[in-house]
Amino acid sequence: MSEQWLTSLITETPQQGYELAIKMSRMGIKYTQPAAEVREKLRPVYGENADSLIASSQVIAINFQTVSAANNYWRD
Repeated sequence: MSEQWLTSLITETPQQGYELAIKMSRMGIKYTQPAAEVREKLRPVYGENADSLIASSQVIAINFQTVSAANNYWRD
């Protein structure tokens, strides 16, 4: 993938930071499995698996920690 989509971890608000964390998580999957048809085929499998959904939430949380730290936790 040559598309540059991540130009900064800096966001104006925690909400934007969380949305960036979700984007980072989704892009990680896209880099890991670049074939869209394979991702679409697998989505119903993990979409109904509690362990998979919890693992996805954990990845988002880790990415949000990274974004939060980069933004000095939105404190002045």
